Amino acid sequence: MTETLKLNAVAPFGNELALSWSDGLEQFLALEMLRRACPCAVCCGEPDVMGRGDAPARSYKPRSFELKGYEFIGSYGLKLSWGDGHSSGIYSYQLLRSL
Repeated sequence: MTETLKLNAVAPFGNELALSWSDGLEQFLALEMLRRACPCAVCCGEPDVMGRGDAPARSYKPRSFELKGYEFIGSYGLKLSWGDGHSSGIYSYQLLRSL
């Protein structure tokens, strides 16, 4: 039986977000990369009934890459709040590990 991956700790660290996982891995993810990887429908678009969809054009400001806060979502994700007011993306643990 495989243990479910858990996110033990999160801490902003300069222009990065430090993540500590239950399997001992530590990650340092650049805030700009995280913001550009936002998985929400506003950033990625929503697929139609056939599963097709185009990502909308996005524009960023310097504040877009300022992390203002974070919130654990259940036992599967992390919601990040950005300086430009954007906060609708939920980054699954699987997505965070892949970045």
